[in-house]
Amino acid sequence: MTAATAMATALAAVEAQMKNRSLALALAAGALLSGCIVVPAHRGGYYDGGGPAVVIDAPPPAPYAEVVPVMPYPGAVWIGGYWGWSGGRHQWVPGYYDRPRQGYRYEPHRWEGRGGRWYLRGGGWMRL
Repeated sequence: MTAATAMATALAAVEAQMKNRSLALALAAGALLSGCIVVPAHRGGYYDGGGPAVVIDAPPPAPYAEVVPVMPYPGAVWIGGYWGWSGGRHQWVPGYYDRPRQGYRYEPHRWEGRGGRWYLRGGGWMRL
């Protein structure tokens, strides 16, 4: 085998290895990004001034099925996630555990559709 042939063979092997690495990287990136939730951007919303609400033209996406983790301590209250509005688009706000509050109940965030507009009403601990 001549030096030129050996060099060409080595170069071909390196090129094949680089293609395999590129393919593996592309597949790994695709697998990692497949869990992303992408919601199209919409026109900006605004706060309606009558309380903590966001008003937009786009309905929220379908509810997201959250996996509720194991209770971290006895009596913990699960506060479910919701579709919030940030940066001109719906974004999932994940749920979390919180300590219960004596004399209060938790009211979840909720979207209300009225007159072709959607209002996000903020949740929180409400006095009984």
